[in-house]
Amino acid sequence: MGRSFVRSLVVSGFAALALAGCAKEPAELPSGIVRESTVSATATVKKVDLATREVTLVGADGKSFVVKCGDAVRNLAQVKVGDQVTATYYESVAYEVHKPGSVEAGARAAVGAARAEPGDKPAGVTANVVEITATIESIDKSVPLVVLRRADGELVPIKVRDPKKLDAVAVGDLVEITFTEAVAISVEAATE
Repeated sequence: MGRSFVRSLVVSGFAALALAGCAKEPAELPSGIVRESTVSATATVKKVDLATREVTLVGADGKSFVVKCGDAVRNLAQVKVGDQVTATYYESVAYEVHKPGSVEAGARAAVGAARAEPGDKPAGVTANVVEITATIESIDKSVPLVVLRRADGELVPIKVRDPKKLDAVAVGDLVEITFTEAVAISVEAATE
């Protein structure tokens, strides 16, 4: 369970938002990913205390740290000294412009989680997708800048990275901004 599992859960979150009423627009309207990153770290199991549900790990830097595993961590007894624990964090910010009437201003969120089946090594993933749709209130191509009006009326100025994309938008268009973050943790048996 790694990056591909995180991405599949994130895609599920996007699908849930799509089912909530997100319409698709013609390809000529601007859209894209503003930021996307994935960070992974692996540590080795040094000690497992099932009574306290604490696992002592050693990171790549050689430093030890203790992780307290809550009751939601299934199959803790499967973890053995020498196993590898990998944690992956994914985040992205994306946007899509829509014409008036195709979507409504507002905010939506989707949260998803999954964990290992009974008998497997512990693993889990959680993802959070927040979507905010705001109306373009004004456009200043000289800066370049757009001012968005959120559903609650608050005005938010946004500096535009690619001024050419402003040629395809107009005051009154809606901008759908999607914030996604996910964390996946998996345990792999020690190689012998």
